[in-house]
Amino acid sequence: MSDAPLEQIFTELDATRTEREQLYVHLHQNPELSLQEHATATALQDALTAEGIEVARIGATGLVATLVNGEGPTVAMRGDIDALPVKEESGKEYASTATQVDEHTGVEVPVSHACGHDFHAACLVGALIALHRRREHWSGIFVGVFQPAEEIAAGAQDMLDHGLAEAMPTPDVYLGQHVLSSLPGGHVGATAGPVLSSGASLKVTVHGKGSHGSMPELGVDPVVLASSIVMRLQTIVAREIPAGATAVVTVGSLQAGMKSNIIPDSAELLINTRAYDEDVHEHVHAAIERIVRSECDGARSPREPEFEYYDVYPLTNNDEAATKRVRGAFDEFFGDASTDLAPVPASEDFSVIPDALGVPYVYWGVGGFADQANAPGNHNPAFAPDLQPTLDVGTQAIITAASPWLLAQE
Repeated sequence: MSDAPLEQIFTELDATRTEREQLYVHLHQNPELSLQEHATATALQDALTAEGIEVARIGATGLVATLVNGEGPTVAMRGDIDALPVKEESGKEYASTATQVDEHTGVEVPVSHACGHDFHAACLVGALIALHRRREHWSGIFVGVFQPAEEIAAGAQDMLDHGLAEAMPTPDVYLGQHVLSSLPGGHVGATAGPVLSSGASLKVTVHGKGSHGSMPELGVDPVVLASSIVMRLQTIVAREIPAGATAVVTVGSLQAGMKSNIIPDSAELLINTRAYDEDVHEHVHAAIERIVRSECDGARSPREPEFEYYDVYPLTNNDEAATKRVRGAFDEFFGDASTDLAPVPASEDFSVIPDALGVPYVYWGVGGFADQANAPGNHNPAFAPDLQPTLDVGTQAIITAASPWLLAQE
């Protein structure tokens, strides 16, 4: 494969840089919460339809943009579009000052793209426009999937539930990327195998028997019970998970009672779990439930504990053969700026769609900060990657990753 077709396609990035930067800034200044990305979806759709690109709404805020360009493979690329309830503190001149009423809570909250989804969306728009304008240099089908609600692990499934599989041809490969601070600025990183952990949150409610603080013998103290559970949960990773495996169990919240001299009748724990192996993750959840039930039994809890799982994210496990093709293309085009992506202890719902469609996938990272040593992590209020070269590199990465399939006949 010659670099010439890629270079010809990339000339469009020079021609559209101002417009792409303006789109990015608009998205950054107008973030929207998960499943509430109505204006975001409209802005993306308008940018694409102005170029004559076919766009379909999937659900309320999902989009599918399809380029059909003769015979050849089908490549789909995901770009997530939702933002976070985080007040931006990046110091950027285009920083978000937006607020939005959370439809689930009715509370108005600050909103920002503290995870870089504005880059993902703007890069995918740029790639679609470049490929659309330079059709003579590739053949096949390229599909842009603009996915809502990644941050609450609901968007991928929402698109499937609203007919995504019928709205686009089944892809030969499904691609995705994420801007990160763990890679040097302007670099791309791709590795076969697990790259993002599976993740889940669960609410555990344990029950006691209320009493006056001066008469603990008449009650069952759920605060002591919950505290014992917190300590015992730490033994799962330390004593049940093999040394060569990885797992995380975090108790992020313990809530019980309202007054110092009242023993409450229940306590609530919010727990988050991560693992790079689904069997390990299942073991972690089974161990949590076993420990909680055992501690409740030992404390004479009058009722069975309750378990509610939510924000469940699957493992992101890159296909070996497809990743080899993408990494080869990255190495050829980016040279020393193409590197390995070390597994990231974060989770997302990217793999839900390719798993449902039964197709291989590749997910890579893009470094977003020239000053990597002082770069904030994702979800930090200061997370706002450098506008350039991040926008150009992210757009180049999409087209380069697709090139082993779409430029295979060159």
